[in-house]
Amino acid sequence: MFTGIVEAIGKVTSVDTRENNRIFTIEAPFAKELKIDQSVAHDGVCLTVIEVDNNTYKVEAIKETLDKTTLSRWKVGYNVNLERCLPVHGRFDGHIVQGHVDTTATCIEKIKEQGSWRFFFKYPPEKGITVPKGSITVNGVSLTVVDSEDGIFSVAIIPYTYEHTNFCFLSEGDQVNIEFDIIGKYVQRLVKGYQ
Repeated sequence: MFTGIVEAIGKVTSVDTRENNRIFTIEAPFAKELKIDQSVAHDGVCLTVIEVDNNTYKVEAIKETLDKTTLSRWKVGYNVNLERCLPVHGRFDGHIVQGHVDTTATCIEKIKEQGSWRFFFKYPPEKGITVPKGSITVNGVSLTVVDSEDGIFSVAIIPYTYEHTNFCFLSEGDQVNIEFDIIGKYVQRLVKGYQ
């Protein structure tokens, strides 16, 4: 389990293909501390560490993951949000994040406001639901929904988050990984079951 509090920005240093899978080598400040079989969230996608070598490590994404996330577009040099899984004794600062991306969304507007940035995203409305002041995970970052319409939502980004995540590289037209709030997903499923 994760909390959506990004620990570091890593960099993709190589992308290799193995049949339908892709193996990504990631340079990260905590790479030396990782162990094989450990789970790490990459832009919100939970992937298993398969190899560690000094300041880099490798993860492998299967076709299902590549088809449903932005990972198929990653190239060498891509800056990726990283979060190691929450230890049992850890502080729970964000919200419950599983690392299971529900869909991708497109950034349709980026506005610099006085002291913050506002990002608007469009997603397939049948994939999930957002509510004002509810939780949402965008590229692995735990955020609070500001505006919510059918298939469109916005988030406000403070300078610290902007500078310490890949939001600073995000532009209009870019795609991101979205994980909807797990509680909201259960409620939505229950409501649909009664219709």
